[in-house]
Amino acid sequence: MKQLTRLLPVLALAALGGCATHNPQDPLEPYNRAMFTINDKVDRAVLKPVATGYKAVTPTPIRHGVTNFFGNFGDVWSMTNDFLQGNVHDGLSTFMRVGVNTVFGLFGTLDIATEMGIYKHPNDFGLTLARWGVGSGPYVVLPFYGPSTVRDAAGTGVFLAYGPTAQVSPPSASYGALALNLVNTRANLLDASNLFDQISLDPYVFTRSAYEQRRKSQVEEVRDRPFIDLGEPNPLAKYSYGPENDGIPGAAPAMPAVAASTPKTGDAAP
Repeated sequence: MKQLTRLLPVLALAALGGCATHNPQDPLEPYNRAMFTINDKVDRAVLKPVATGYKAVTPTPIRHGVTNFFGNFGDVWSMTNDFLQGNVHDGLSTFMRVGVNTVFGLFGTLDIATEMGIYKHPNDFGLTLARWGVGSGPYVVLPFYGPSTVRDAAGTGVFLAYGPTAQVSPPSASYGALALNLVNTRANLLDASNLFDQISLDPYVFTRSAYEQRRKSQVEEVRDRPFIDLGEPNPLAKYSYGPENDGIPGAAPAMPAVAASTPKTGDAAP
């Protein structure tokens, strides 16, 4: 809960910043642009150089293993939110994915589940709040975490307080895990950020627009589902033993890979 309380001054500052602008699409723009600039300077001065060095000295297979390991932690949080949203089908699928990768994938460092056709379904508590009718609130830029909304900032706070990495003990190990995940994620985005610097005339507007568009589509998707989404009549059928797959669990016909999406977004405009 400590982490959640640390976000409250940020949101209060955001609310004060909103008084100084008349832009209805982004009422907190003065604060947001200031925080965006601070985040960018911290990234250029600290995070990007560290990530560049990390990428230079860490072999690609090890970085992939770190990405998969933290992805497995993320799947636990996605599964939790699937069930909180009544999405039983995706919840069971992600439960199986976590189990397969943890047991057969060396605690998640190998993504065996994707090879078996059990695909990732990213989810978070901000989408859970949206599912149950909570509005997005204004767009807000968070320290380190970047683009968000008031609703999604609350979701981030809940993740920091109760997510899988928060359960790691002692707390120093939890902070270390968060730091490693941050550096590894930044290293994975180095090429994309270099391209971003070249094409974007106004990085703040570009980032806000990309976040809002993606988040809007995610919110619409979760709100369009029935409240108890069972998916297929038997969501475990394609992972079970049977003559059609020679008795091999998970040997279902291959499914097309889901295309990777872009940054997040709110309802109409977070």
